[in-house]
Amino acid sequence: FIRIIMSLKRKQLKNIFTILISAGLAAFFMWLALGDLDFDKVKASFAEINYFWAFMSAFFAILAYWFRAVRWNLLLEPMGYQIRNSNAFWTIAFGYMMNLTIPRSGEIARATTLFRIEKVPVEKSIATIVIERLVDLVFMLLFLLLTFIFNGKVLASFYNLLTTRKVSEKKELTSTDSFLLNHGVDDLDAFYFNLKIVLVVLVLLGSVVFVIKFKEKIISFVKGLIEGFLAVRKIKNKLAFVLHSAGIWICYFLAAYLVCFALKETSDFTIGDGFLLVTAGTLGMMVPTSGGAGSYHIVVKIAIVGIFISLGKSHSQGEEVGISYALISHLIQTIATLVFGLISIFALFGKNNDK
Repeated sequence: FIRIIMSLKRKQLKNIFTILISAGLAAFFMWLALGDLDFDKVKASFAEINYFWAFMSAFFAILAYWFRAVRWNLLLEPMGYQIRNSNAFWTIAFGYMMNLTIPRSGEIARATTLFRIEKVPVEKSIATIVIERLVDLVFMLLFLLLTFIFNGKVLASFYNLLTTRKVSEKKELTSTDSFLLNHGVDDLDAFYFNLKIVLVVLVLLGSVVFVIKFKEKIISFVKGLIEGFLAVRKIKNKLAFVLHSAGIWICYFLAAYLVCFALKETSDFTIGDGFLLVTAGTLGMMVPTSGGAGSYHIVVKIAIVGIFISLGKSHSQGEEVGISYALISHLIQTIATLVFGLISIFALFGKNNDK
């Protein structure tokens, strides 16, 4: 075993370590998400899934790939590159599949694959991808604003649940709290506070070390990024760029909202609830776990708990329905990502892409 480890290259060891850390985080978050739920009720929800709406959710998730592909082409045109929309589509599909292994590896996979297929320099592709992320951030903030406008009652109800505690009430301990208390932790509040401080310090130290170690690469990347930003100003059809960006997020909204109709317990959710779900799901997917596993489930479950509380229903019922929705929604997206990702391998590397 030691010989095998020693024979691996440094990059291979780094990738293996990253995958293990990501899988560990996913497992931890899944453990937190599932908690002490009644799995019989979750199984019952799965047995009553309306597969038509599940299929429609997957359809819009994949349709977002196409809008993203055309938008990517619009970003690359001012740099002097006219790529095939089909190649951009399959490159994006391949990148999303890679995200299921190593978090955030999809962006690098997209750039390197596009260089192989369309000869677009990697640094320029990455610059456009970063611009995409900034534009997506704007739309995510817009959806967050829509959540506050159309679903402020849910947010207020859940905020009150978290912050309003009667002195006479005994705080209910989670399974994590019980584990810590049984292993020598006396003051949970102090423990969690100190843990946050340690995490902040580690992130800051890690950031400093990263900047020092990769100073030249960071400078080169920033130069490419500036070039990419300047290229945005030269986009010929700015209206098409905005419309395709909106198309991506409309598809994201429909992919999240239509899953509600696949479950009886969420079939009466409003469009405002859909805004909350797509925003929560996006935040969950931002956590560096493989394909958002675990983190997505926690955040979406919390969002649905908030919806149930605002409707006067119980917290436990919201958790059961929330995890059912999260499991089904995440499974739909994962299957769609895997299917189109595998097809992309044949579409990109199984034929001659020369123009």
